[in-house]
Amino acid sequence: MNEKTERSQDVASHSIHELIVPASASGERIDRFLASQDIGLSRSRIKGLMERGEVEMDGTACRSPSRKLKGGERITVRVPPPEPLELVPCPVEFGVLYEDGHLAVVDKPAGLVVHPGAGREEKTLVHGLLHRCPDLSGIGGVLRPGIVHRLDKDTSGVMVVAKSATAHERLAEAFKKGCVEKRYLALVKGKMPALEGEVDRPIGRHPVHRKKMAADAPSSRNAVTLWRVEEEFQGASLLSIRILTGRTHQIRAHMEHLGRPLLGDPLYGGPRRMNIGGKSVEIQRQMLHAASIAFTHPISGARLEFGSPLPRDFSGLLELFRQALIS
Repeated sequence: MNEKTERSQDVASHSIHELIVPASASGERIDRFLASQDIGLSRSRIKGLMERGEVEMDGTACRSPSRKLKGGERITVRVPPPEPLELVPCPVEFGVLYEDGHLAVVDKPAGLVVHPGAGREEKTLVHGLLHRCPDLSGIGGVLRPGIVHRLDKDTSGVMVVAKSATAHERLAEAFKKGCVEKRYLALVKGKMPALEGEVDRPIGRHPVHRKKMAADAPSSRNAVTLWRVEEEFQGASLLSIRILTGRTHQIRAHMEHLGRPLLGDPLYGGPRRMNIGGKSVEIQRQMLHAASIAFTHPISGARLEFGSPLPRDFSGLLELFRQALIS
């Protein structure tokens, strides 16, 4: 028998993986070793299986993820089939910019909620992904798409979604380490104090208004936003924004902190109606668009970059501001 062998089969609806630990893995933690093998399991998933007694070493249940290997051990991993998510897949309108067996890159329209929450069971992006992607793998033992980052309901643009447990864990780690480049376009109220700048202020839940976040709030977490002026108009500015952290409502809260809230964002002080070229214009949602995303593919290692064109409501408002400048 080779130093490492693997066999997979379905027994009593479980997927069975058998591996011989190579000498080169001596001293390695068992959870790290198993996560590095081509069996589609993340370290967190392996830990859960070990807690359930589904991982055996030389015929004995191994429940310690930190157990060090010596080499030559026979490891058996039993993986139960993924449990169905208690959501009914249904068609939902959103764009798909890229898809393979490990991930999907989608173009989310404004007004679409990413994930169902308490008391929110209408059509969401997750409902649509379950309908669109029949080849989803089990993530955490549940058949569901891996949401590794989110966009607010009224923010449009590009998102990446994991389709397998391994892709989910690696993408989540990439986001955590700041290895994913995200660029946004935003229309804010007023003129910026410079052509470019940085906001380095921690963000936390607002102490009074629980639906919003605030800079320097109690129990804040560090947050860094880089901005650059792309165009200036009468009463508004178009910004290109990069975020080095991924806090809830980060751009909205940081722009409020600067006194330059997003147009159409009353929660953070942004106007819902503006006078543009002598005409009163209603702004239906916050003018924030996830324009592009760049990251390393979690499996192949290829560098990927995707962009989303401005939606009609955003581009239409921009055109009104541009026309007002020349009229």
